[in-house]
Amino acid sequence: MKIAILSQDSSLYSTRRLKEAGEQLGHEMRVVDYLRCYMNITAHKPTVVYQGKPLEDCDAIIPRIGASQTFYGTAVVRQFEVMGVFS
Repeated sequence: MKIAILSQDSSLYSTRRLKEAGEQLGHEMRVVDYLRCYMNITAHKPTVVYQGKPLEDCDAIIPRIGASQTFYGTAVVRQFEVMGVFS
């Protein structure tokens, strides 16, 4: 599976361990800074864009949303759910 970890800081211990554990199980893991994502909500096909490219190939996401960024972080999670991505 292709799994994205939504986290502001890829150097956090918990984020690194999640990534390592997923890779040990054979998953393709990626850390995505959800604050650098933007969402296209007006298109016929909803998308999340990260670093100028749509994130369309994710099978699942693991949200690691900080308390100070809950509103935007949950909006990104909801957008992935609308796209049919497991969370």
